[in-house]
Amino acid sequence: MASEPPQDPFHRRLHHIVPAGLSAETAQTGGMVRRAAISGASVGSSRLWMGQTHVAPSTVSANHHHGESETAIYVVSGTPSFVFLDMEGDEPREVRIDAKPGDYVFVPPFVPHREENPDPESEAVVVIARSTQEAVVVNLDELRWG
Repeated sequence: MASEPPQDPFHRRLHHIVPAGLSAETAQTGGMVRRAAISGASVGSSRLWMGQTHVAPSTVSANHHHGESETAIYVVSGTPSFVFLDMEGDEPREVRIDAKPGDYVFVPPFVPHREENPDPESEAVVVIARSTQEAVVVNLDELRWG
């Protein structure tokens, strides 16, 4: 006879999200499509958000940042570029990180950036993990504050 599972934090169910279960009901930025997999809405996560971003061929996203959230990016396919404004030199300058499948990129909290897909034929797909429960996205006019 099976016993009733204990009602404690160590005996809760795992969640399995298949590609068809990803949701576009999350914060968006022009030029890309984000799809949530792990979030408060999908699995009851309280401190983590994870999903995919698709950037169409020959596309540049809007400038944006992710508030207080740390963002980790893993490149699944394509050759996306990540652009930010380097303020540490004599003059601010745009810096591009050109990535390929298997690469990781870390975006610190509040850093304005944008994604680009220079490939004219293939979309870029990345997996994103954030340290906040939901996808915080603040769209900006340019790669600097104010």
